[in-house]
Parts: sequence; C-alpha cells; structure tokens
Amino acid sequence: MRVAIVHYWLTNMRGGERVVKAFADMFPDADIFTHVVDHDRISESLKSHKIETTFISKMPFAVKHYQKYLPFMPRALEQIDLSAYDLVISSESGPAKGVIPRPDAFHMCYCHSPMRYIWDLYHEYNNSAGFVARRFFPGIAHRLRTWDVTSAARVDQFIANSEFVSKRINKYYRRDAEIIYPPVATDAFQETPLTEPEDYYLAAGEFVGYKRFDIAVDAFTKMGKKLLVIGAGEQAKDLEKRAGDTVKFLGRVSFEDLKKHFSSCQALVFPGEEDFGMIPVEVMAAGRPVIAYGRGGALDTVMPGLSGHLFHDQSVDGLINAVQEFEKMSFDPHKLRAHADGYGLQPFKQKVGNLLAKNGIEISV
Repeated sequence: MRVAIVHYWLTNMRGGERVVKAFADMFPDADIFTHVVDHDRISESLKSHKIETTFISKMPFAVKHYQKYLPFMPRALEQIDLSAYDLVISSESGPAKGVIPRPDAFHMCYCHSPMRYIWDLYHEYNNSAGFVARRFFPGIAHRLRTWDVTSAARVDQFIANSEFVSKRINKYYRRDAEIIYPPVATDAFQETPLTEPEDYYLAAGEFVGYKRFDIAVDAFTKMGKKLLVIGAGEQAKDLEKRAGDTVKFLGRVSFEDLKKHFSSCQALVFPGEEDFGMIPVEVMAAGRPVIAYGRGGALDTVMPGLSGHLFHDQSVDGLINAVQEFEKMSFDPHKLRAHADGYGLQPFKQKVGNLLAKNGIEISV
C-alpha cells in the first residue's frame, strides 16, 4: 500500500505538524506533499520522508510569505499527481484536502478546522487586515468557499480533532466526522516530578488575537497576582505595554524550562476559544489544572473539578471571578495525569487504526 500525506505548509512544528509527524511515524514509507517547507524548522523524522512541494514553493519569498499565495493553492493542490497512491491522508486547516486521488484510493482527511479565515472568523480577519487585503480578500474568500465545499466531496472519511470542529465540519461541509483527539506528547511532561505548586499562574502560546492573552494580562494586572507568560507573536509589544508589575514575559523558553513551569504553576490560564488546544493537556500531564474559557476544544479536555475550571464570560471580570472560584478548589495531580493519558500518542494511533480497519484497511499500530 502506497501512502501520501498532504499538509498545507511545513514551516514549524506546531499542533498540526505534530499530527503529520504521528501519521508519518505510522506510515514510515509515506511520501509527504505540501505547499512550502522550511527544512530548518521541522523534525528530523519528517525530513526522513520524501517531501514534495507544489509550485507555491517557487513563488518569491514563499517560505516566509506563503499565506499571500492562498488564491493559488487550490490549483496547486489539484496539480499534485496522486495516481500511484492507495491511501491519501490530508491534514486540513489551510488548503490541503483539495487533492484529486484516483477513484479507488481511500482519502481520509484529519481536519484541525475548516479554514477559519473564510468561514466563521472571516469578518474578524477581514476587518483587521490592511487596506489592500480588505479590497481584494472578499472576492478571493468567496471563490475559496465554493472550492472548499466542492473539494469536501473528494474526502471519503473526515476526522475532527474535537467536538467543536466536528460541528463546524457539519455546518460548512454537511459531513459527519469521527472525533479523534490529536496526539499530545503526554509522556514527556509526565517525566517531571510532582511538586508543590509555586505562587504564580501561567499563560503560554502564540500571541495572536483569538487566543485572548489580553484578557489574562489585564485580569492579573487588576488582581495584582503573579502571571508568567511564555511565547511570542504579533501582539507581544501591545501585551507588554498593558501589563502591570505582576505580569512577567519570558519569551520562548527551552523545553526543559517549559516542563518546569508547567509542573510548578498554580494553573494554566487559557482564555481563548481554540479548536482543540494541546497546551492544556500538556499542563495536565505535568500534574497541574487549567482555567479555561468554556467554549471550543477546552470542552473536550477540561473536566470541571477533575482537570480544571471553566468560565463562560470571556472578559477580564469573568476571568477574575474564575480565578477566585478556582482558589477554593483542590485537584489531585495523579488524577490529572491519568486524565491526560487519554490524549496521548498511543490512543491516537489506535483510534486511527480502528477507523481505517472499518474501511477495509488493516495496519499495525
């Protein structure tokens, strides 16, 4: 059986790329297709596979500015020749699923999310864009939506990474999806010894608008409680300007420091609405709970009283109330780690294997 893995772009090793890595490990002879690749920023195990890029990679400065070539990506995908492959696995969040497999091949799409910037977050993205983008993007997005729905019919089996994404797939594509949580490296965080938490809360991730780091920074500034913030991104300067003395920015940290902070914080503060969210599960694997906004993927992982606390008012006061409620609660770090085990690599592989077996494809996991 020849296997092709299609991913939108390989320019880092975030959540989507970790899923691709898991599929690549399951199928060590698979070939990988993508629009652009930055070999310096992907894992060695991915680099061990044959990686082919579309014509997007030949565009000027494509590795850095690939998103500007979004209008050309549907055509680029359809030019990929997959006639030699029996199993096609597409990893969808940017354009990836629109490839054309041969009629008897099985096409399974692992959907991290339908493209947010042309569907439910379209107006948010468009309103925050520059003048030129606002002028041309509405027409581009209209054509992309038509193609996106049409190309969904080329998929034999959808997989969603959360209940939240499953509902979005059904809303925009009118397709059902099997829910299989993405593989979180829980083992790596469970190596850290359990210790008493220190006197600080933690926020971590990429500083982009929808993750709502502004709420966390403002809330902890107002409360005068200590918050450590790990990460970087386009909002870094704005967040630092609005932060009080009790909020400290650490930038990007080493993996060892990351594990240390995960295991010693009072809790992770997770105020945004995400499709799934791997960081909360990593913190649980380290033995610490999560205070999360009660929408999106957090509803699949944050179990009130077991692995954290949910709040439903996505505002500064809403988070302050949640922290005050959280401080009256107690959590068992051993139960937190046991809960996180359900989101590890082996459950992912087993569920994918079972799903393929239902479709007549037997693999060893």
